[in-house]
Amino acid sequence: MRWDSLFDDLEGQLEQELRAEELDEHAEEERLRIGRLSVRDRLQAIHDGARHDGADHDGAQHDRDRAVRVILNSGEHVTVRPLSFGRDWLTAQLLGETRRAAQCVLPLAAISSLVLTRAQVELSLAPGSAQPPAESTLASRLTLPFVLRDLCRRRAPIDVRTALGDVHGTIDRVGRDHLDLATHGSDRPRRESAVIDYRTIPLHQVLLVRL
Repeated sequence: MRWDSLFDDLEGQLEQELRAEELDEHAEEERLRIGRLSVRDRLQAIHDGARHDGADHDGAQHDRDRAVRVILNSGEHVTVRPLSFGRDWLTAQLLGETRRAAQCVLPLAAISSLVLTRAQVELSLAPGSAQPPAESTLASRLTLPFVLRDLCRRRAPIDVRTALGDVHGTIDRVGRDHLDLATHGSDRPRRESAVIDYRTIPLHQVLLVRL
C-alpha cells in the first residue's frame, strides 16, 4: 500500500507539473501574439469583431461598437467609424462633423492614441480577431501616397487637416513624402482664377484628409 501511495503521489505531481508547463507555454505564446499586434491590427479587429457581433445585436449597437475615439497628434479628438484599411492608413466615416456622413482618410502615423471602451479592448485583443492582411487584398498593400494620388487623379476637392487647422483645395501632385495642394474656396471648383495659393505639405504633417 505504501508503494501504491508513493506512485499515486508521483503521478499527481507529474500531472501538476505538466499542466503548469502547458499553462506557461500558453502564456508565453499569448505574450508573443500580443507583442506582434500593431495599432492597425487592433483597429481592424475592432472593425471585424463588431461586424461579426452585429449579426446578434441591433444595428445601433453595432455602430456604437465600431465607432472609435481617436486623439490625433495635434491633441484633437475625433470619432471615426473605420470602413477599410490600407498599409499605413484607413478610411472612415467621420462622426460628429457638421457635414453629414463625411468620410476621411486617416494616416495611422497621425494617431496619438485610441480611447477605447472595455468591449473594444477585448475585441482588439481577441485571439484570431486580428490576422495579418492577406497578400491578395489589394487595399491592404496600398500606401498613403497611392491613395492621395488617386484623389489627385480624380480632382476631388478635399480638406487637409494639419496641426494648424484645415485647408480646403485640390491636390495637384503627390511626391514621395509630400503633396502639393491648390487652395480655393469650398464653394468653387479648382480653376486657376479661383486658386488662392499653392501649398506643399509634408505627408508627416497630414493628420486627416476629409472628403
